[in-house]
Amino acid sequence: MKLYALGDLHLGYEFNRKAIEEITPHPDDGLILCGDVGETEAHLELAFTVAKRQFKDVFWCPGNHELYTLASSRPDLRGEAKYNFCVDIARRHGVHSPEDPFVRWDGEGGPVLIALLFTLYDYSFRPPHVTREGALKWAEQTDTVATDEFLLHPDPYPSRDAWCEALIARWERRLATENPEGLPYVLVNHWPLREDLVYIPKVPRFCLWCGTKATEDWHTRFGAKVVVTGHLHVPRTDWKAGVRFEECSLGYPRQWQDVRVTGRGINDILREILPGPPPPEGGESDMRRRRWV
Repeated sequence: MKLYALGDLHLGYEFNRKAIEEITPHPDDGLILCGDVGETEAHLELAFTVAKRQFKDVFWCPGNHELYTLASSRPDLRGEAKYNFCVDIARRHGVHSPEDPFVRWDGEGGPVLIALLFTLYDYSFRPPHVTREGALKWAEQTDTVATDEFLLHPDPYPSRDAWCEALIARWERRLATENPEGLPYVLVNHWPLREDLVYIPKVPRFCLWCGTKATEDWHTRFGAKVVVTGHLHVPRTDWKAGVRFEECSLGYPRQWQDVRVTGRGINDILREILPGPPPPEGGESDMRRRRWV
């Protein structure tokens, strides 16, 4: 009973849709899908169908792409309504979502409590001299504008910042009160929980859309064993205060085509979360970038 993770499947791409069909069976194991499965109902249906066929338990949290409102697919669903629509699809497939109780995991590396999060972002991942009011213009200076600004709506909240603030308050309450046994957490979120883990050298000012400083200490504050995220398309492993951070993105086809060149495939990119490796001496280590396991 091992626990694996894979994020950012981006099933809008045919290359990636074909690739997930190659995932081998893991009948006793669990799989975390940490956001950006795709934008449409069909993408979620495909991901959940394949995952449930190949794994005993499947866990999902949303990324920004699941929250997009597309003119070609359910333009009536905006913001929180789109999120709830995705949750309903997960429930039809028996996939755990952030709206379900946290799940106790008694497999290898357990017992732990798997907490599926949904935090969004509030543009606070920015240099000290950049104000919130000037943040978007700062990013635009390097031709950086996230698609979220056009397709991710905050309804019924007045802004994405306000939605993020409400989400942070909600999950802080849940993490503090829904763990009566005091088990270590596996925290699962699409967006990184710490600003210092955002490493995107080609588009550094995209950091605005990568998380919130409000979650900076959640790994120690709530007693995490592992933190699982995606979003950056830069697979990596970090250790902070004895807590392992795993960025588990697959990414766009061009970003992992090099894996195919080496004779590897999607099964080599699946990241083992539990039991996982032991902590380094002192509980800290430099970033280790990964392309495959």
